[in-house]
Amino acid sequence: MNDKASDKYYKKMTQGSVSKLVLLFSVPTIISMLVTNIYNLVDTAFVGTLGNSASGAVGIVFGFMTIIQAVGFLFGQGAGSILSRKLGNKDPEGASRTASTGFFLSLSLGIITSIVCFIFLDPLIMFLGSTETIAPYAHKYIFFILLTAPFVVATFTLNNILRYEGKAYFGMIGLLVGAGLNIGGDALFMFVLKMGITGAGLSTAISQTISFAILLIPFFRGKTQCKISLKRVDLKFSHIGDIMATGFPSLLRQGLSSVATILLNSLSGVYGDEAIAAMSIVSRVYFFTFAIALGVGQGFQPVSGYNYGAKKYSRVRKGYLFTVIFATSILVVLGTIVHMNAGRIIYMFRQDLMVVHYGVRALKLQSIAGMVMAFGMCTEVLLQSTGKKWEAATTSAIRSGVFFIPALLILSQVRGFAGIQEAQPLAFVLSIVPTLFFAIRYFRKLPKEDG
Repeated sequence: MNDKASDKYYKKMTQGSVSKLVLLFSVPTIISMLVTNIYNLVDTAFVGTLGNSASGAVGIVFGFMTIIQAVGFLFGQGAGSILSRKLGNKDPEGASRTASTGFFLSLSLGIITSIVCFIFLDPLIMFLGSTETIAPYAHKYIFFILLTAPFVVATFTLNNILRYEGKAYFGMIGLLVGAGLNIGGDALFMFVLKMGITGAGLSTAISQTISFAILLIPFFRGKTQCKISLKRVDLKFSHIGDIMATGFPSLLRQGLSSVATILLNSLSGVYGDEAIAAMSIVSRVYFFTFAIALGVGQGFQPVSGYNYGAKKYSRVRKGYLFTVIFATSILVVLGTIVHMNAGRIIYMFRQDLMVVHYGVRALKLQSIAGMVMAFGMCTEVLLQSTGKKWEAATTSAIRSGVFFIPALLILSQVRGFAGIQEAQPLAFVLSIVPTLFFAIRYFRKLPKEDG
């Protein structure tokens, strides 16, 4: 991107309508997340035809995939937040050093993660909450996930860097192609070639590798302000520390989410594979609805970081207020629809009355309590994109596991499976108060006048 184009983009980011910018950046992000989640739901439905144990295996491996995502988000969100503020401060070379460092660190850590997990594969599967009947399916499925883990980690990093630069469109293309190939690959390998759950894993590996390659293209064709190259990697401890500290809230959020998923699988496993399959479906369906609101929040990320870096604090305020109201409206509408059709939705993915029995109440509770989640998500986005590391990490931990994990442990003992169904909704509601504290505290300290 040349200097003239960069100046034009700067003017657009710091003078254009805040609400229009949020919506503009939200659209490709929402489409990306919808398509990815549609794939996850289709994958769940396809694998569900192989039985409850296979369906449970997808839920088990999903917990591990959140760990992989966590590493990608650590460097993607960390580098993205910093480079967004550097671009707002008219420092494209500093932004390029940050992007390059974040990308190569994520790729390297992805390779290390893959090797270590292959060495301890069997204990890993049981640690993730697998039962003896689910383990053979989980083993086949996770093999391919580990094979392409470095690319998956780097893909999440690249996608976040693109989004923070305001180029979410390119990320959308990569994820759209990957998800389309994944769905087609599932049908081909699982049903035409009769490869079962092995085919589902192979399809995922191929599609994610192609997505990775597509996301690299904009950086090497001059479509971005940030450039990625080995010569721009800055391995100074202070630089790496800044990236990791800024991205830590995302790692914490994803890590706690993974721990919660593993714990949820383990506690549900007491009630059989049907219970694990049910809660796996509930988690994916709820995340599908939440992903739309999350897409709006992520559309706010580049607006927030860029304008904060440019010292346009009034625009940060306007963007936050608009994002909270719009994202909450989305969750209210979608939550109501899901609540009214919970039984049909569960049955659509698994035509098993026990799975439906275990899943309906959990989905209804989550769809209603989840309506308050937009506020916490938007506040976390605001804090992280403007470099408030400690506050963002605390808010992230509260939203992702501080209340949920204890609620799971306590309620599962006191109320059995009903308690497992109630833990996540209770955590949603409890998280409002501390999040409100951090939001008020942030805006009291934010300068009243633009710089």
